[in-house]
Amino acid sequence: MTFAYQSSLMGESLASAPPEEKSETFVEAVNSVDVRATDRSTRGGDVEIAGPEYRVYKRRWIGLVMLMIMNIVVSWGWLTFAPVSNLTAEWFSLSSESPVNWLSTVILFSYVVATPAVIYLLGRYSIKPALLVAALLLLAGNWIRFAGTQTKRFGVTMVGQILIGFSQPFFLNAPPHYSDLWFTSRGRVSATALASLSNPFGAALGQFLDPMFANRAEKLPDMVLYVAIIASVAVLGWAVFPAHPPSPPGPSGNAEKLSAKESLEVFKRSGDFWILWAMFTVYLGLFSAFTTLLNQFMLPRGYSMDEAGITGALLIVAGLICSAIVSPIIDRTHSYFLAIRVAVPVIAACYLAFIWVPSGGKVAGPWAVGAILGAASFAILPLSLELSVEFTHPVAPEWTSSLMWCGGQLLGGVLIIAMGAMKDDGNGGDMKWALVLQAVLACVAVPGAALIGRKSTVLRRLQMDQFAYQPVADN
Repeated sequence: MTFAYQSSLMGESLASAPPEEKSETFVEAVNSVDVRATDRSTRGGDVEIAGPEYRVYKRRWIGLVMLMIMNIVVSWGWLTFAPVSNLTAEWFSLSSESPVNWLSTVILFSYVVATPAVIYLLGRYSIKPALLVAALLLLAGNWIRFAGTQTKRFGVTMVGQILIGFSQPFFLNAPPHYSDLWFTSRGRVSATALASLSNPFGAALGQFLDPMFANRAEKLPDMVLYVAIIASVAVLGWAVFPAHPPSPPGPSGNAEKLSAKESLEVFKRSGDFWILWAMFTVYLGLFSAFTTLLNQFMLPRGYSMDEAGITGALLIVAGLICSAIVSPIIDRTHSYFLAIRVAVPVIAACYLAFIWVPSGGKVAGPWAVGAILGAASFAILPLSLELSVEFTHPVAPEWTSSLMWCGGQLLGGVLIIAMGAMKDDGNGGDMKWALVLQAVLACVAVPGAALIGRKSTVLRRLQMDQFAYQPVADN
């Protein structure tokens, strides 16, 4: 079997184009080329080009599981102290919980600082060497902060958090890169969902288990020790992580990615990408701030630390269940825009409702709103990452995922600082105005869901794969 390409598109246009025009010519060709399986007979007007055998391998699941585990651990490291912020302040003899918020905020800012190195390592050396660097940073960060907690040295603990923050972009930026490398268009959203959403699942474990590990300040070093041991075991999985498939899963996975300069040209022309980026930045930033400050939202209004932890756990678990249902459907139907237009207003409504729900005195309110917020947020997170790659293909996935995550992480850090400053110390630490700010930002971003996905929008990578060979299963 060979591929038949229209000669006027991929054959002549790309071959004759000067180097500075090749990226644009290639994008135009991808938009209009008719790629299909054919036999060895040559039909008039078509040029036959021998293509590689496309194959998917069972070992891809090993790498996916390893990515999931490492994302769980790095996220647990991010939110280790947030669910027990009051006990952390007591243990380190801090005057308020604001320095404790910085233990989470510094990881978000560290993410942005480390991202250029992540893009370089993923693009230059591929995924396995990059994850080795991340694993070493994660390991060092966990044990350094244990030493700091054990000796009550807040500065040392902060250094450990910074190292964990440097490791996080490797794990978060890797899923779209990995799914593009190993999976077909009928499995990429699900693969990205499993790996990316393992990150907030780690946060859920922290929200739920940390108050149990540390029910009083003296137990805080034990809690940090448990997390460090779990992280140490998890990073051993790097040894069995698959480097790259012997054969690509499809044409887009085999396509040569653009250089940095060529990628910037694609980004400049992609209005849909920037609308998606703006929405993703707002809702990821809000979600990061919400999960970090949830304990401080609820405790001043009469809820216990355990009830706040369960709210955070429900937020994540409901999201994981919803994503497990939605992601395979999106893989089959590619209904990206419909999912976004349904979920985004629901997310905004939940942030709006949370202004009043915590003051009701009954835990069913925050639990219900938290579960709905998690379900809607998690449903669109992986498909947004995959959609960003569709808008910009053949830009390397690590570029698009890095830009998407960086915006949300940076805004999340700013919001945690700003919302922490809105605490009303004269009213028991109530954070009503922080909740109002959340709701306003969530509502402002809603129109983006209607603007994205116009008739002229082209899903470039999907179009390239649409008429390609069916991949051969690895038996």
